[in-house]
Amino acid sequence: MRAIADTLSARFNPVAVAGEISGFSRAASGHCYFSLKDDTGQIRCALFRRSADQLTFAPRDGQRVQVRGKLDVYGPRGDLQLIVDSMQPAGQGALFEQFLRLKAQLEAEGLFESARKRPLPVQPRSIGVVTSLGAAALRDVVTALRRRVPHLPVVVYPAPVQGTQAPAALCQALETAYRRHAQSGESDVLLLVRGGGSLEDLWAFNDEALVRTIARAPMPVVCGVGHETDFTLADFVADLRAPTPTAAAELCAPAREERLGELAYLRERLNEAAYQGIDQRAQRLDRLAQRIGRPSGRAHESRQHLLALQHRLQSGLVVGLQRQRNRLDKVQTRLPLSLQYAFEQPSRRLQRVEAAMSLLDPRLVLQRGYAWLTDAGGQAVTRVAHAEPGQGLRAQLADGELRLTVDR
Repeated sequence: MRAIADTLSARFNPVAVAGEISGFSRAASGHCYFSLKDDTGQIRCALFRRSADQLTFAPRDGQRVQVRGKLDVYGPRGDLQLIVDSMQPAGQGALFEQFLRLKAQLEAEGLFESARKRPLPVQPRSIGVVTSLGAAALRDVVTALRRRVPHLPVVVYPAPVQGTQAPAALCQALETAYRRHAQSGESDVLLLVRGGGSLEDLWAFNDEALVRTIARAPMPVVCGVGHETDFTLADFVADLRAPTPTAAAELCAPAREERLGELAYLRERLNEAAYQGIDQRAQRLDRLAQRIGRPSGRAHESRQHLLALQHRLQSGLVVGLQRQRNRLDKVQTRLPLSLQYAFEQPSRRLQRVEAAMSLLDPRLVLQRGYAWLTDAGGQAVTRVAHAEPGQGLRAQLADGELRLTVDR
């Protein structure tokens, strides 16, 4: 192996390679391991900590990069590998570019909008799991559910989670879960889970048909695919994304101890409310009993009340009669005065009229030396022009009448 390694080093090193990162991982020692691939094949690479600390970006699966290094043979396995000294981004990889295009298309259609996300049921009656029967994710989910909600039934809808046949199988498993839910209410919440892997390993969960099938789910769907740093289109369309399969199980299944604690708290509240209600009604009953008392006492109170009303009635009658009597006395006192005034008032008016008439009496004027002249026909002569020389006139004086003849 050492001879082969020396031959490769002498013949090819150093080398520059461009390709797409796949299966990137960082060990606890700080060394990074991944594969670099293109359309013609792939090669395993190792990026030791000293070189990894000099990177200016965070490598990820699907990213296209350019690396410089030297070929070597890993002795324990006899694998050809590339020891990377430096690495620079060289644009997105083909798979990642495809991922971004499909994500933009589905996002424009509104499949990832938060408005269509549904809340998980507070207390599901059964939980459905879509995954492979041989996957470690299934064991993790079942372990978590047994620990937290051992009383809930768990229904598994098996389907492969990797490979070219996985998307169609996953869609079929989801359709089966949807049909049973519509028929019998099976699976109030559905878990779509898978363990971690490279971008290629998780590519089934970026399938367009699978994403659209998840969007049609009649129940909430929790997607727990890969590790916390892994993202698929199924994560975006699901009602809730979990960082791991175990976390997905914990999100939809509150711990049994928590539920029992809540029930104990509610039972205590209910008992307290019941005792409080009983005490309040007992106090009300005591007050009513005190108000009712013995029948004889109640009759005595009623009798006293009637006597008081009778006394008030008699007092009211006496007071009313006295008021009427006083009013009558006042009327009797004022009546003679009113009658006298009523009789004297016309007499006074008559006297005033007589006085006014007497002032108009022509005899009073004649007594002051005036005379009243009339012609032979009795018409009053008030102007000189009304008389003619030789005309006879009559002059009425205070004590008699004179006959006169006009001289000039």
